[in-house]
Amino acid sequence: MRIGVELFTVHKRFPLTISRGTTSQTTNVWVQVEQEGIEGWGEASPFSIIREDRQNTERLFEALQVIAPMLETFSPWERQKIERVLAEAELPSAAWAAIDLALYDWLGKRVGMPLWRLWGLSRRQIVPTSATIGINSPEGARQRVRDWLPFTGGGVLKIKLGSPEGIAADQEMLLAIREEAPQAELSVDANGGWSLDEAVKMCDWLASQGVRHVEQPLAAGQEAQLPKLYKRSPLPIFVDESCFTSRDIPSLADRVHGINIKLMKSGGLTEAMRMVHTARACGLQVMFGCYSDSTLANTAAAQLSPLADYLDLDSHLNLVDDPFTGATVQDGRLMPNDLPGLGVQRHASNP
Repeated sequence: MRIGVELFTVHKRFPLTISRGTTSQTTNVWVQVEQEGIEGWGEASPFSIIREDRQNTERLFEALQVIAPMLETFSPWERQKIERVLAEAELPSAAWAAIDLALYDWLGKRVGMPLWRLWGLSRRQIVPTSATIGINSPEGARQRVRDWLPFTGGGVLKIKLGSPEGIAADQEMLLAIREEAPQAELSVDANGGWSLDEAVKMCDWLASQGVRHVEQPLAAGQEAQLPKLYKRSPLPIFVDESCFTSRDIPSLADRVHGINIKLMKSGGLTEAMRMVHTARACGLQVMFGCYSDSTLANTAAAQLSPLADYLDLDSHLNLVDDPFTGATVQDGRLMPNDLPGLGVQRHASNP
């Protein structure tokens, strides 16, 4: 099979600020796998978490260029053999995800079916996706809520907290959002920006504000402190940066209520599905999230979204120059289409 690797840069309509910094654009990697005249597509988007070496664009692009010739002798049907090569090469998870998505896209196109149907899933089970409000001033946060209304309806909002200015600033921002969107379902993601004492205080306070759950209240690497928060928090605790693959889940099962699965962390749909089943076996809830992913990667995640309790697949909706089209928002839900494979096409302005 032939493997192509290209870079593309996307720009955010609204820069996103979290506890670790602000992003306004990213350069992602587009992977194409071709055989029998059929081309499957995948995407790798960069991300950085303290506990892991930075998966920046340069590292992902280089890794994919190195691995591509090593895979040319294989067929897309030989997934087990391909996975062994990727493991031996210690491919970064986001690069692995790009290849995994491309192979699934090829498979769906080869058999003429969208992946959600091939897996026997029901689009009726898809829950609304949240829209993310980054760390901002109270008035800036209000404006972001208004900005999101044309795209998702603003019915479900994920609020990024963990402000460098402290929990008082977090509280002021959330109160402004609650006043601006009194009927919206709110969740909070601190991206590891709180200490244990701050997390205990904030979970108590957020519960009084009707927030439904809190994500990654403590920094990655502080998992040993989670049982203390778990016992004291009136809100469900989800982890993101603390959970990459299914191997991480059993040790977290007694101290959290759910996990956030991201294709770039997991290494693609294969491991994401494994994570779903592992989480369920451990009695945990499941969320699907994203980084600075385009429509390509988020449409891939949408193929599995009937299995999720919560969705945060909004990054592509914040792009002004997304080169792809695919899943579309319908009544606040990101719905995969009926096209075979991932159901992703090049945007008309990007032939």
